[in-house]
Amino acid sequence: MKRLSRAGVPQQVPLVLVASAIVLAALTLIALVAPWIMPHDPGEFISNDVFAAPTRNALLGTDYLGRDLLSRLIASAPLTLGMAFAATMLAHVVGDSLGLYAALRGGWVDAVVSRMVDVILSLPKIIVGLVVLAALGPSVAVIIGICAVVYAAGVFRVARALGNDIVRQDYIVVAQARGEGLGWLLFAEILPQVAAPLASDFAIRMSFAVLFISSLSFLGLGVQPPMADWGGLVRENLDGLQAGSLAAIYPAAAIAITSIALNLLVDSLSERSIQGPAT
Repeated sequence: MKRLSRAGVPQQVPLVLVASAIVLAALTLIALVAPWIMPHDPGEFISNDVFAAPTRNALLGTDYLGRDLLSRLIASAPLTLGMAFAATMLAHVVGDSLGLYAALRGGWVDAVVSRMVDVILSLPKIIVGLVVLAALGPSVAVIIGICAVVYAAGVFRVARALGNDIVRQDYIVVAQARGEGLGWLLFAEILPQVAAPLASDFAIRMSFAVLFISSLSFLGLGVQPPMADWGGLVRENLDGLQAGSLAAIYPAAAIAITSIALNLLVDSLSERSIQGPAT
């Protein structure tokens, strides 16, 4: 697949970039139209046989209660991807704002916030998630909040490092000299210059968020029944592996495909930005 560079020369678009973008677009579309494309109600018992083999009525077979696995896999996509997206968005709103603010202000503000972030980064993410969920109870809001906090610390580090390079530029010094306010400096002068690397970090953090949320559900403290995400589907169908069923493999594959597609997309875009337009 080709497109024209700025010089009018055909530029090859990597197949990996196209494939990962198609996969992510398909997953997003499935999540958006999930209620209308499910073959069955995800809570409906369609068979008396548990972990039944695929049939025309159940293309991926049934789960541990005789429900259509394909319908449950589709129904859990909006929850899994939606929670990961919300947590990543919140992590970036908090991490980007604090990171750029710390880089701009420097001094004791930077030192205090940086030390707080160091404490958060030193804690094992899964252990923190399990402790907080055990104390507050598993709910969608709590899970999103925990995921956002643990990843906002990493986002802060990235945003602060990028901001430290920008605040030393002459145009920032000029903007400060002419009396521009803090909001203008952060969101009109600095943020546009670091938007591209932060967007790449967003995709990477979302893949981490999918894995983190799915891990909590796999350990039993994530989304609770009757709701289910991909990690929960893996957990509840594990016994099917002994019976030769692939019921636990399908949601695990969905998690892997999402994470791999996000990472490949970022890698491809980063490689193209380093190489620059073809001449």
